[in-house]
Amino acid sequence: MKSILFTDLDGSLLDPQSYSYEGSQEAIRWLKERQIPIVFCSAKTRAEQEVYRKALGISDPFIVEEGGAILIPRGYFPFSLQPQRWIDEYAVVELGLPYEQIRAVLDRLKGEFRGEIKTFGDLRAEEIAQDSGLSLEMARLAQQREYTETLKFEGPEEEVRRFLRRVEEKGLSWSRGERYYRVRGKADKGEATRVLLDLFKKAFGQVRSIAIGNSLSDEPMLRVVDCPILLQEPDGGWASVDISGLHRLEGFGPAGWTRAIKALASKL
Repeated sequence: MKSILFTDLDGSLLDPQSYSYEGSQEAIRWLKERQIPIVFCSAKTRAEQEVYRKALGISDPFIVEEGGAILIPRGYFPFSLQPQRWIDEYAVVELGLPYEQIRAVLDRLKGEFRGEIKTFGDLRAEEIAQDSGLSLEMARLAQQREYTETLKFEGPEEEVRRFLRRVEEKGLSWSRGERYYRVRGKADKGEATRVLLDLFKKAFGQVRSIAIGNSLSDEPMLRVVDCPILLQEPDGGWASVDISGLHRLEGFGPAGWTRAIKALASKL
């Protein structure tokens, strides 16, 4: 049976502070030797994920911006695809709303917020780097958003809740990550994972699906796989994820991620 691994990045494969993957390479080599696809499923943009894919030598499909789109390398599956569009050598299956539509809604709602809203689209890359801990180059790549907008609120918590309710009233969804809120269309990591799993099943027949995450935003992805794994959050606690068959493993970042792969070794 073919095993497929879906993984979050920040706080899972990547360190939540430094964004380093150091310490995960041995586990990645182990997976690649066994021809187990490693599918990134993250809030990060296509441009950001490409950096890590290249550095780690990963050439499998990947899911960007909270499920906004699936990118599949040309010729990856043994059948033809009919994507919405092609970008470079990728077939792009778009599930989310375009960035411009999301920004238009947020721009109309901003005046209702009693406080300040900072979005990646409005900030300079230098400001994002300073606030997030990203390098300047990675901050620029994080701004290349296509299906989500990233926000930071400065104002009363009750105002934040009221604003997010207004976002929902406009037909959008939101999630909260390690540092920021993200606004998107209705698509999420779970829907994108299901769509991609159907393609893997078409190619390989029966498959065993595994997912590793560490936050509440990973719950949709974890909910649709055979083997969901939840790592700890950086403070040592656990995200409020309640899924049948969920495996909670100690650790986070590359060390926790590698521990998860070793725990799975006998099953893959």
